Amino acid sequence: MPDRIRTRELAAEFIRRGDPLGWFEALYQEAERGDGAVPWADQEPNPRLIEFWKAHPLETSGKRALVIGSGFGDDAEQLAAWGFKTTGFDISKTAIEATRERYPETRVEYVVADLFQPPAGWLRAFDFVLEIYTIQALPANLRPGAIEKIAQFVAPGGLLLVIARGRAEDEPEGQGPPWPVTREELDGFRRAGLEEESFEDYAEPEPPWVRRFRALYRRS
Repeated sequence: MPDRIRTRELAAEFIRRGDPLGWFEALYQEAERGDGAVPWADQEPNPRLIEFWKAHPLETSGKRALVIGSGFGDDAEQLAAWGFKTTGFDISKTAIEATRERYPETRVEYVVADLFQPPAGWLRAFDFVLEIYTIQALPANLRPGAIEKIAQFVAPGGLLLVIARGRAEDEPEGQGPPWPVTREELDGFRRAGLEEESFEDYAEPEPPWVRRFRALYRRS
């Protein structure tokens, strides 16, 4: 809990400054110094991703994958292990440098990049895009634009897997980050040109029973 409280303090501070993305680098810098921790960095691939893959393994030969907000690289390394030619990016330079040190022999291309100003060559370039917990870490006014940008990475015939905290339309989003998202917000992916393949609304199997959405989209 102290790590989450500090994360919220940093986010609030940077939002007040008019820099709603700056807190990511500040948080990773604090973790690098040993003054704190990144609350979503579990040092292992996301279990909801592993569940998805066991139920829906995909063809990976010759396929490109992109991980949004790759953090310390656990999910990107897993996609590479499954056979994707993988790129992971994060707005935090410190996170990317730490990941390269953590995986010195990696096959993943790790890039410092801003979701809202991505490399032009990424437009509709990836067969599989993975978004876990990035949207919910953004204030409400930034989420529609983030969703549109993420959708643009998906190649024709490609897939996007989204995993996020969920809430009902009439529930308050609470004090974040994370700010749980609604299904209506995630419908922005459909408005951005993707088709919804599946949508799961479930609670974590162990306390505190966090509500999650897991959605799969495709570009036709």
